[in-house]
Amino acid sequence: MHELSIAMSLVEQVEKVVREQKAVSVPRITVTVGQLSGVDPEALRGAFPLAAEDTPAAGAELVVELVAARVRCRACGQSSTPTAPFLFCVGCRSTEVDVEAGRELYIKSIEVDVDE
Repeated sequence: MHELSIAMSLVEQVEKVVREQKAVSVPRITVTVGQLSGVDPEALRGAFPLAAEDTPAAGAELVVELVAARVRCRACGQSSTPTAPFLFCVGCRSTEVDVEAGRELYIKSIEVDVDE
């Protein structure tokens, strides 16, 4: 389950932001996960509380925004959203496609509370 190592890396980044912002709590973290990233969103959600235990991220809500796979066909030029993991042009059925979206895996936002 590589989602646990991803969750641990996520918590490390959150801790860095907490230090930089002198935050007192982290109510919400939003991550973007592409359909083709190889990350199981449910496994990531399950691993996050374990990775966040005894850190400033403990108790934070983890919001996972999913990005569908999108490809552009080299044959006809159409951009389409095929059913992953089968990457083909929905228009002409060619498999000669370039991936435009779906491989994302990044932190979109970290909401922090600071003591004023």
